Amino acid sequence: MQLKKMPRRKRLSAGRAPLILFLCQMISALDVPLDLVQPPTITQQSPKDYIIDPRENIVIQCEAKGKPPPSFSWTRNGTHFDIDKDPLVTMKPGSGTLTINIMSEGKAETYEGVYQCTARNERGAAISNNIVVRPSRSPLWTKEKLEPIILRNGQSLILPCRPPLGLPPPIIFWMDNSFQRLPQSERVSQGLNGDLYFSNVLPEDTREDYICYARFNHTQTIQQKQPISVKVISVDELNDTVAANLNDTEFYSAKSNRERPPTFLTPEGNASHKEELRGNVLSLECIAEGLPTPIIYWIKEDGTLPINRTFYRNFKKTLQIIQVSEADSGNYQCIAKNPLGAIHHTISVTVKAAPYWIMAPQNLVLSPGEDGRLTCGANGSPKPRISWLLNGVPVEIAPDDPSRKIDGDTIIFSNVQERSSAVYQCNASNEYGYLLANAFVNVLAEPPRILTSANTLYQVIADRPALLDCAFFGSPLPTIEWFKGAKGSALREDIYVLHENGTLEIPVAQKDSTGTYTCVARNKLGMAKNEVHLEIKDATRIIKQPEYAVMQRGGTVSFECKVKHDHTLIPTITWLKDNGELPNDGRFTVDKDHLVVADVRDDDGGTYTCVANTTLDNVSASAVLSVVDVPNPPFDLELTDQLDKSVQLSWTPGSDNNSPITKFIIEYEDAMHEAGLWHLQTEVSGMQTTAQLKLSPYVNYSFRVMAVNSLGRSLPSEASEQYLTKAAEPDTNPTAVEGLGSEPDNLVITWKPLNGFESNGPGLQYKVSWRQKDGDDEWTSVVVANVSKYIVSGTPTFVPYLIKVQALNDVGFAPEPAVVMGHSGEDLPMVAPGNVHVNVVNSTLAEVHWDPVPLKSIRGHLQGYRIYYWKAQSSSKRNRRHLEKKILTFQGSKTHGMLPGLEPFSHYTLNVRVVNGKGEGPASPDRVFNTPEGVPSAPSSLKIVNPTLDSLTLEWDPPSRPNGILTEYTLKYQPINSTHELGPLVDLKIPANKTRWTLKNLNFSTRYKFYFYAQTAAGSGSQITEEAVTAVDEGKTAMASRQVDIATQGWFIGLMCAVALLILILLIVCFIRRNKGGKYPVKEKEDAHADPEIQPMKEDDGTFGEYSDAEDHKPLKKGSRTPSDRTVKKEDSDDSLVDYGEGVNGQFNEDGSFIGQYSGKKEKEPAEGNESSEAPSPVNAMNSFV
Repeated sequence: MQLKKMPRRKRLSAGRAPLILFLCQMISALDVPLDLVQPPTITQQSPKDYIIDPRENIVIQCEAKGKPPPSFSWTRNGTHFDIDKDPLVTMKPGSGTLTINIMSEGKAETYEGVYQCTARNERGAAISNNIVVRPSRSPLWTKEKLEPIILRNGQSLILPCRPPLGLPPPIIFWMDNSFQRLPQSERVSQGLNGDLYFSNVLPEDTREDYICYARFNHTQTIQQKQPISVKVISVDELNDTVAANLNDTEFYSAKSNRERPPTFLTPEGNASHKEELRGNVLSLECIAEGLPTPIIYWIKEDGTLPINRTFYRNFKKTLQIIQVSEADSGNYQCIAKNPLGAIHHTISVTVKAAPYWIMAPQNLVLSPGEDGRLTCGANGSPKPRISWLLNGVPVEIAPDDPSRKIDGDTIIFSNVQERSSAVYQCNASNEYGYLLANAFVNVLAEPPRILTSANTLYQVIADRPALLDCAFFGSPLPTIEWFKGAKGSALREDIYVLHENGTLEIPVAQKDSTGTYTCVARNKLGMAKNEVHLEIKDATRIIKQPEYAVMQRGGTVSFECKVKHDHTLIPTITWLKDNGELPNDGRFTVDKDHLVVADVRDDDGGTYTCVANTTLDNVSASAVLSVVDVPNPPFDLELTDQLDKSVQLSWTPGSDNNSPITKFIIEYEDAMHEAGLWHLQTEVSGMQTTAQLKLSPYVNYSFRVMAVNSLGRSLPSEASEQYLTKAAEPDTNPTAVEGLGSEPDNLVITWKPLNGFESNGPGLQYKVSWRQKDGDDEWTSVVVANVSKYIVSGTPTFVPYLIKVQALNDVGFAPEPAVVMGHSGEDLPMVAPGNVHVNVVNSTLAEVHWDPVPLKSIRGHLQGYRIYYWKAQSSSKRNRRHLEKKILTFQGSKTHGMLPGLEPFSHYTLNVRVVNGKGEGPASPDRVFNTPEGVPSAPSSLKIVNPTLDSLTLEWDPPSRPNGILTEYTLKYQPINSTHELGPLVDLKIPANKTRWTLKNLNFSTRYKFYFYAQTAAGSGSQITEEAVTAVDEGKTAMASRQVDIATQGWFIGLMCAVALLILILLIVCFIRRNKGGKYPVKEKEDAHADPEIQPMKEDDGTFGEYSDAEDHKPLKKGSRTPSDRTVKKEDSDDSLVDYGEGVNGQFNEDGSFIGQYSGKKEKEPAEGNESSEAPSPVNAMNSFV
């Protein structure tokens, strides 16, 4: 909780407020205001053991307060110290602090001694502790000659330090000439006494600069001992060194550096004793020698070591217990152990205690006639002796006071009077120290006064305790009451807590706790009161806390922290990392609600805390950032258990970067055959760090390992050492063995060679064997080098052979290979297919049949049969012309096939040939056939010339493809009115020899649409369309313009309105009937004028007449508009072959039949009417009635 005090406001820490406020006001209740008469009180003094720096002036502190202000005096070594007689000594004005000016002259040792300060006024005298003043000392090491130390490898060694006695004692450490600390370990360590202990020495311990340094912190000086030289030699070296001076029996044996059980270097013997004072740090030490180096363990007999106060130092050779107490006394055992044995040492610990306070005496403020007591509660080991002094004089020789009675550690006062005021000193002492406390008795008669400032404003967070201060003074001790509001009653203790120091506590402050509170202090001499004010604020809350995040190295992570707070408080948001400040790095950016960490690194992982502080409270929320990445590469690859065909690989995983390793990938390199290429060897679980690998012979292996986690795979490890396996015969034979001839008289045997890894040894070769499949010949074999092909010459044409290829090397042969079948080379077929005949199916399709060629005559693998066919001459014009030959191939052994895409009324020739892998055989005799007539194509052009008032002349060109003999032309035409409705259709037959025709008796100024097509005996061909308009009668047009414009007459306008209303009604009726499936008059009209011959599509086919509502503004389709020359070009017509699908772009099935679709796309037939495929609309209906 925090309490807030502005110029008259108070703020206290939330958690510590109750205790701090309570204690502070307990003291303030006993503190006499300085405007009242009171005995002296020592407020500041130098420490009991005061070590000074002899290079600086000596300052001995003594400060006190009292009314009237006290005067000061000093004693030195038990006698009065007259400062006026010593020019180097001055006393600070208004204070008892002494300054001894030794920097100008004099020596610090002159003023060494025991000092005590006395502060005195008319009400009594207070004394300080005995202050022992001693100058610090940092003496030099005595000069000594240190002989080099020579010892055998494995011996123990102690290098003594023995620093000079200083005040205070120095800090010891060992360094070399370069001022680098000497490395320490379980084998080599420094003892508590400063000596350097070696459990056993090694050759690397040889050096000439073992230097012990002593640092005297008080004077900031460092002294050093002379360097010590140590040389560690082997037994042989030692024998050579002493051979000249020793006889044979005095030589050192090799046993000197053999392993040995532990023995203690310190402490000596099996038991020792240690005494320590209460509150200090207990340090127990055991250092042992032995080979191998012993390990130290600690136990407490008949007890356990205190968990939170026990620490191990110096590689567990030192046991420390902090804040030691009498309960820590007992027997402690250290155990030194190595593989050859164990020893133990028992340390008996006794904890003594200098005197310490149980309850120190407190100042007494009494009114005349009151009773009281001073208690001096102290303890120690041994138990301290309690003695009392009065104003610095033993109470036994002080003047008698009938109101005072001494009872051991307590002084009892009864019916005190003003003369009873004095300062009492309690002294508790034993052999380990003393305690001295001043406590005054001040007899006063004072009405109540409240020391807390008036109108203090307290601000407290809701639902937390509120403590309202009412510091007071009075004698006799006043009683305190609290009231809320102007007319409130005294606050009761069932809701509030009233502390003895006057503080009012509201255990759980609520919004309704806001208000003014009045503190009233009363005693028999009067009354005092004070008002304070309390405000309750909403707690600060984090409504959006940062969340746990996992981020890959190099990414960007954001933490969000949204805070809600009282509107009168202004929070500050602080971000911490691992409870410390954020790194001073531009990658960390903080805005209003977010912390963003960019380019995340490994050391960015940790706990991020958002702290929201106001003047009254603070809240925090934390989230952990785990920085993940692909694992670090494994390292320390090692090959063990090396056998001919296996080896064990072990490795040490690298860091998983906070994402568990799921598997390891092991790859190998064959430095002998494929240097630089790595291949997958195997994969193992992420829990494994070893793998048994199967190996192939004659491979120079190197291995590397990659670790895989959820983010990907690590970089490869460093390659392992190389391991060359022994050679062996090949395990496998070549694959993809084939036998195919390239010429009619050879057999080409090919195979996929073994790679170097598969060769299993040097000298890789192949044994190639073959024989005819159907003969009784023995295998013929040849050994060839490391190639992939062998050619057998002089073979019969296309004979099956059995083939096998076996690998071998210098060690031996591979297993027996599998046998495969091949054929010698092919030759062209010798015979043509026979009995070829043709069956014409229709004008564009014919079926061809033939007899198969005997297999022996094919002389190779049968690929199929090929038909060559071509159009020789035109039956209509008898004009012979040569066309390009067309080819159709039918796979396999088919004996018939279909020829699609033929031209009608044509003369064709064909022949058939057999095909093998070498090529085509001879052609069969030519066979001829004719295709029947077909329907003609559309006329090549159609144009309208010489339009008059009642006639039009049509000119055309015959079809480009008549596909037979033309029998006649058919012309159909019909008028088109202004609403694009089609009129009656007229059908006219024209002789086939005509290319021009004139139509007479036509209506003037009328548009006509023409449909024109040719016919053969096979039927009607595709049609061509055109539109044209007869000439305009200018005389009638002029006469019409002279007529009266009836559209401006009123009667006509009324009539048209009535007609329009009637049409609207009819439109609605038609719309309803149409939706119900009925037909309206226009539809009936169209049905009535339909011509079956020119409307081939049925009504339910979904195809309607040429004109529809969608074409209201498009009466002519593409190619139907008459160009400027009134000629319709062939390419402008809708009758192209592409549109009709008459091209020969088909596919063939296995029997050669045509799979494509034969279809013709013709111009839509003319229609009488405008039947539409769209839904009816009012416009359509309107057109029907115009």
